[in-house]
Amino acid sequence: MKWIKWLYPGLNLKRWLFVFALGVIMACVGVTLIFNYQFVGLIEALVFNFINYVGGEYYQSTMTAIGAFNVAAGILLMFYGAARVIKTVINAVMPGEKESLRELIFTQQKLHKGPSVVVIGGGTGLSVLLRGIKLITNNCTAVVTTADDGGSSGRLRKEMGIIPPGDMRNCLVALADTEPLMEKVMQYRFHDSSSLSGHNLGNLFIAAMSDVEGGNMEEGLAATCEILKVRGHVWPSTAENIQLKAQMDDGSTVIGESAITASPHKIVKLMTEPENPKASQRAVDAIMHADAIILGPGSLYTSVLASLIVPGIKEAVIHSKAVKIYVCNVMTQPGETDGYGAYEHVQALIRHMGTQCLDYVVVNEQKASPDQIAKYGKEGSEPVTPDVEKIEKLGIDCVPAKLLNDSDLVRHNPQKLAKTIIGLIYRLQLFGRGIRFFDYFFARQTMQELRKHAKKES
Repeated sequence: MKWIKWLYPGLNLKRWLFVFALGVIMACVGVTLIFNYQFVGLIEALVFNFINYVGGEYYQSTMTAIGAFNVAAGILLMFYGAARVIKTVINAVMPGEKESLRELIFTQQKLHKGPSVVVIGGGTGLSVLLRGIKLITNNCTAVVTTADDGGSSGRLRKEMGIIPPGDMRNCLVALADTEPLMEKVMQYRFHDSSSLSGHNLGNLFIAAMSDVEGGNMEEGLAATCEILKVRGHVWPSTAENIQLKAQMDDGSTVIGESAITASPHKIVKLMTEPENPKASQRAVDAIMHADAIILGPGSLYTSVLASLIVPGIKEAVIHSKAVKIYVCNVMTQPGETDGYGAYEHVQALIRHMGTQCLDYVVVNEQKASPDQIAKYGKEGSEPVTPDVEKIEKLGIDCVPAKLLNDSDLVRHNPQKLAKTIIGLIYRLQLFGRGIRFFDYFFARQTMQELRKHAKKES
């Protein structure tokens, strides 16, 4: 008898169910009057007596007109009652939802049918890209480096023996439905003189969820995704506690992400300590089933390559049939890519991967303002040159685009970058295998929405 609960007072459902039922009755009566069914002669007799009383004459056409009116009114009441019932349910399940029912259904279908995208890297650059990707699809997976050894992440790594959660936290926030509010909470940093000073609330939350799940970081991340209503998944490249190790151009070896970026020498080869860590199986599965794999943006060595050099991740990327796109940084990074153009970024990727497997390289061709260039120049950073012709000689399609955000920081605009990437995905992979009409329609609508978002950001 659980169905009786639907009749409890205060649900705001019974009245609309009654309207729907009334519509069904009116439509049935209307059909009966139109086709003159004998088994409801009583209703017909009542209507006949009413017509005779009002007009003094009886015509079958009059009866048919009344029947048609009842059918039309009944159908309208059915639609209205059903719409109100659905709206009541949505308001109860998703309070505060401002989209109309039509927009809500279309948006969810569009995101559900979106391409399967895997983004590999870490740091701020990856979270910037994810903010745009989540407007395209719910089928997004971030594969994040676990070699961070500084700040709150480094402390948790030493004190609790867990893999550093900082980059994963940034990705979770970027993919969350309630991003602005969630960002304030998850990025909050304690500043008092207690033992929590310098710690990030989001890092502590992820560490706690990992502990709740028996020390399993991947299970902790899965639970965190559910709590934060994340569109997609965030997995570490490896669940092992690794350090980065770099061979420098002077022959020396430097261990630790912070030490590598602080070294005055150029990086020749990046490795992990210990060697051959086991890749996350969930990350590998996501890569193998992806429609598109996006490398970057983010620190070339300590974010992108830090994930790619993990055995299992590298092999999965090479053998995956997905579209492979490298998003080159817009500025060089002191201590990592000093003097690098886009060509040198690509060469470093090929050198560490052991093969050329990229389909596209997305480069920025929009110039930063003189003030911005001067500001970054003081910190040892300069714009990355596009090097379009040199990259295409490697057999890779180079895609120059105007991708800068309209702010004091020289960064990618999430919507502009997502718009460029969705165009590449549908052009090469989905159209190549026979795209369905509705996939094309959803992609077209997505492009229009991304243009609107990009204009708002400008």
